[in-house]
Amino acid sequence: MSMDAAEITKPHDRLAAWLAADMEAVNTLIRERMASKHAPRIPEVTRHLVEAGGKRLRPMLTLATAHMCNYAGPYHVHLAATVEFIHTATLLHDDVVDESAQRRGRPTANLLWDNKSSVLVGDYLFSRSFQLMTETGNMDVLRILSDASATIAEGEVLQMTAAQDLATDEAVYLQVVRGKTAALFSAATEVGGVIAGADKATVQALFDYGDALGIAFQIVDDLLDYQGQSSATGKNVGDDFRERKLTLPVIKAVALADAEERAFWWRTIEKGQQGDGDLEHALALLHRHGTLEATKDDAITWATRAKASLAVLPPHDLRDTLIELADYVVERIN
Repeated sequence: MSMDAAEITKPHDRLAAWLAADMEAVNTLIRERMASKHAPRIPEVTRHLVEAGGKRLRPMLTLATAHMCNYAGPYHVHLAATVEFIHTATLLHDDVVDESAQRRGRPTANLLWDNKSSVLVGDYLFSRSFQLMTETGNMDVLRILSDASATIAEGEVLQMTAAQDLATDEAVYLQVVRGKTAALFSAATEVGGVIAGADKATVQALFDYGDALGIAFQIVDDLLDYQGQSSATGKNVGDDFRERKLTLPVIKAVALADAEERAFWWRTIEKGQQGDGDLEHALALLHRHGTLEATKDDAITWATRAKASLAVLPPHDLRDTLIELADYVVERIN
């Protein structure tokens, strides 16, 4: 690790500095594979998303875990690009499903172009991701990433039905989160170890880390929707409430609700009848029952599990940085 990387305080930025050359190779590969002779709309739409910034966390996890396991070949770059393509495809589809107008503080692709473009370009990126992963010639990698793609789609469909159903409990919420978020985190960390030929216990530890980190990451995201700054999150406080999404703070409040409170949640979430003052009342109920604090505790618990998963692996600068990354993910809610 360079002195520069060692002096950077945020673990995410340290990872980026450590992996700068690899990430440059990933970005070059992404630009090459986004090109389309026949459909210029494809690079137009993908460039808007790929160049919007974003932390590039998932591909960096693949690169970092491959390095931790002493991988010396070229294919960690292919896998990191694959992971980013899958992620970008799901964002394109998500924004259509959610009818979102903003992503990372910028207008969404479906707003700038149209829903058809977003869906079809998302399909193109999924196809590209499968082309990339087959180039590794590794059947385990193919299995892990194709399973993750199926799990992500399943999680999105489950969320569609569960999000506005007051019967949705924490177990179903966890299933949704494992699908739509944690599946790609755990696949990203697992394939880094697999491509490096790591032993079974190491690969399991990397999977467990990605799974727990992804769950913590999504819980924090759901919490920030009720207590974040829109400038920091790129979305407005209360978007999930307006979109009638049952996330963990609300699920906890519904479980503790009296009849009057339950009627409020039924009207605003299940029926979608929302008026002035409803968001403020929802926030008051979350505070009354302490569910924002309880949700924060859950995020910290998952971050602690992520750290414990890596603690069994041999010492490595990148291992230590990934352990710190788990703390950093939940620091966003302090």
